[in-house]
Amino acid sequence: MAPEQKNGTGSGGTTRQEAAVKVPSKDPKKKDEKKDEDLSEEDLALKQQLELYVERVQDPDPGLQRVALESMRHEIRTSTSSMTSVPKPLKFLRPHYGALKAYFETMTDSDLKRLLADVLSVLALTMSAEGERESLKYRLLGSEGDIGSWGHEYVRNLAGEIGQEYTKRQNEEAPIDDLMDLVQQIVEFHMKHNAEPEAVDLLMEVEDLDLLVEHVDRTNYKRTCLYLTAAAKFLPGPDDMLVLDIAYTIYMKFEEYASALQIALSLDNLQYVNQIFTSCDDLLQKKQFCYILARQGVPFVLDDNMVLDDNDREQLQDIINNAKLSEGYLNLARDIEVMEPKSPEDIYKAHLLDGRASAGATVDSARQNLAATFVNAFVNAGFGQDKLMTVSPETSSGGSSGNWLFKNKEHGKASAAASLGMILLWDVDSGLAQIDKYFHSNDNHVIAGALLGVGIVNCHVKNDCDPALALLGDYVDKEDPSIRIGAIMGLGITYANTQNETIRGKLTPILGDTKSPLDVIAFTAISLGLVYVGSCNEEVAQAIIFALMDRNEAELGEPLTRLLPLGLGLLYLGKQDSVDATAEVSKTFNEKIRKYCDMTLLSCAYAGTGNVLKVQSLLGHCAQHLDKGETHQGPAVLGIAMVAMAEELGLEMAIRSLEHLLQYGEQNIRRAVPLALGLLRISNPKVNVMDTLSRLSHDSDSEVAMAAIISLGLIGAGTNNARIAGMLRNLSSYYYKDPNSLFCVRIAQGLVHLGKGLLTLNPYHSDRFLLSPMALAGLVTMLHACLDMKAIILGKYHYVLYFLVLAMQPRMLMTVDENLKPLSVPVRVGQAVDVVGQAGRPKTITGFQTHSTPVLLAAGDRAELATEKYIPLSPILEGFVILKENPDYREDH
Repeated sequence: MAPEQKNGTGSGGTTRQEAAVKVPSKDPKKKDEKKDEDLSEEDLALKQQLELYVERVQDPDPGLQRVALESMRHEIRTSTSSMTSVPKPLKFLRPHYGALKAYFETMTDSDLKRLLADVLSVLALTMSAEGERESLKYRLLGSEGDIGSWGHEYVRNLAGEIGQEYTKRQNEEAPIDDLMDLVQQIVEFHMKHNAEPEAVDLLMEVEDLDLLVEHVDRTNYKRTCLYLTAAAKFLPGPDDMLVLDIAYTIYMKFEEYASALQIALSLDNLQYVNQIFTSCDDLLQKKQFCYILARQGVPFVLDDNMVLDDNDREQLQDIINNAKLSEGYLNLARDIEVMEPKSPEDIYKAHLLDGRASAGATVDSARQNLAATFVNAFVNAGFGQDKLMTVSPETSSGGSSGNWLFKNKEHGKASAAASLGMILLWDVDSGLAQIDKYFHSNDNHVIAGALLGVGIVNCHVKNDCDPALALLGDYVDKEDPSIRIGAIMGLGITYANTQNETIRGKLTPILGDTKSPLDVIAFTAISLGLVYVGSCNEEVAQAIIFALMDRNEAELGEPLTRLLPLGLGLLYLGKQDSVDATAEVSKTFNEKIRKYCDMTLLSCAYAGTGNVLKVQSLLGHCAQHLDKGETHQGPAVLGIAMVAMAEELGLEMAIRSLEHLLQYGEQNIRRAVPLALGLLRISNPKVNVMDTLSRLSHDSDSEVAMAAIISLGLIGAGTNNARIAGMLRNLSSYYYKDPNSLFCVRIAQGLVHLGKGLLTLNPYHSDRFLLSPMALAGLVTMLHACLDMKAIILGKYHYVLYFLVLAMQPRMLMTVDENLKPLSVPVRVGQAVDVVGQAGRPKTITGFQTHSTPVLLAAGDRAELATEKYIPLSPILEGFVILKENPDYREDH
């Protein structure tokens, strides 16, 4: 008891002395007394206790020093207060921080000095001046203890200081080994305490993500990888690739192959895909991989190492080749009961309008019939039957089909014949059989359309006997330009993203041929760009560059010439720096096309990367006010959309920037803005964009209005959105006297009802994680053509609209059993919620409804199984998903 009292009086004495010393300055006695009165009894006791320890630490007797330090340490460690206030011991020790620091400097090197360093390091948490990094300094001088015991806040503070210190030392090229030891400890602490994002952030700061792989375990690898993949979108290159690489390694370590495959595809790394197929032994899982590859459109060939049994391999290869896509799509259509073919009149719904508009529509003009051809093709895409082109068995006298074809004029017949390919989309056998009759026509335009139709039927579907090449190959070198374009475009659509050498051999000579007309050369460049999309193939690039250099002044002014730089850009789609050499070459072009080429190459190379600096540079080009003749700002505006579409945040910002361009930009910029908005929100009608486009669709400049109308179709593509459908109906009565605008309205109406609402044009899939290069290439080609509506879409090249077929995919979730037969199970479909870095197991969807599969997924929707009976083999429920029975499932009776 006695020593306690002595303690008490001792400490009381010190406070009194201190107060006495400080009197001269503005009489703080009252203040001091008041401050002491505010504290409760126990706080006061604690304060005095701690002040005694501070004295004892400076005692010459090492024994007393040690006891005092241990007690002080104990007090600090046991006092975890709420997050919002500073813990009591730290608060009371603040005034003594300076004294302890000064004393520390005088101590000799010993265990005691290290113990004091530990305490100072914690005190520095609240005391140290900004940028001093004292907490870290004393930590490195302190004992090699467990840092976690000082509390979470302390560890986070240390991690922050390590980041700054690391950067400083890197610049001075000083050694960093002591820091790295500390990093090891901190990462271990974070990973154990569910703070994976903080561990990842620290390792990114010190550029040593490889450490992560040894610290993840079964419990936290999914959350770690989720954070890594989400962070990759916001990192500058090449860090983004590195982060995804680590995520891939972690997934492989835990045999989470399907997720690893998503990352391998995101990195566009086919060696990883090989590795996944060879590492995984489960045949069912491999079937699921094949579905994922097919959706991304990767031309992948399996060999003996990946799948041993020949029959199995053939079955898997069929899945990759999308041979069953048509069947799955028609199953979905039957299930939703939309098999009944629709005619264009069902889409126009003219009876809902007042009198004047419907009166003009009865005239059978070629332009109206051409529009109806496209509407019919878009709406019945992939259903295999319609009311205009396919002959129903009853009228087998050959009446209806022939008739519709000949209600179109010259080049209109080409689009009409090709529309048959769209209606029979993905169904190669019956498609080729039905198109065959057009090959015997004596009208060149019909043959051209049939060739294009063959290309469209084979889109996304690969076949071992290559029917498209066999049929189209001979027509590439015919006399008639329209036939050549049909064959060339057909080959480009069928073999998109296959890098097929035979096609290169057939098409590159055309580019160098001086006798070839300009339009044939332009479409050849696009087709080569599609076949070699994102491959950076030098020979193709050379051929297109030479073709560009051979053009004379007059040709460079032609709208179609602009497809040449686009073909070149597609070769580098999403490949970032690889475009630099070609971009240098483009600076030597004729000044008429130099800037246009520059913008196109830049926007293609960084498409889907979200690179902020590139968006800024493109915006800079759009900000200049130039003469009327300049055309390069159009692709720059589209480029902003192409680069920024990678993630939601950048996308929102791009939409805001485009609003500014509308207000301040010149005409040629305003014409491109609606198209850029259409690309940003493709198949995803959001009200803000819808309203902007609706406003622009009545613009005084007809080009702006037409672009806005087409874009309304793009943002509503395949959604059956009632609001857009209503807007377009009103526009059709507003523009009933203007055939060009009316044509655009019709096209947009067809797009909104794309595949009767079962298809999407969105190039992103798998929870917006993967970007399909061929889909983006198809969209960008069509948008570039729309930059000059009058010359291309409204001229005689309206069939560029068929490039959209590259982006058409069923927006479905189709669950199949182990024999790949459709299997109906309950699923919950709702808005996807971003759960990256959230604590616990948050819900991934909100506002869900329960349906039984197959179901449609709108943009931003996510599905999850509503039953425990099956386990999905894919982490993301989209497209075809194989379910296997859950062995642990017990039915509750």
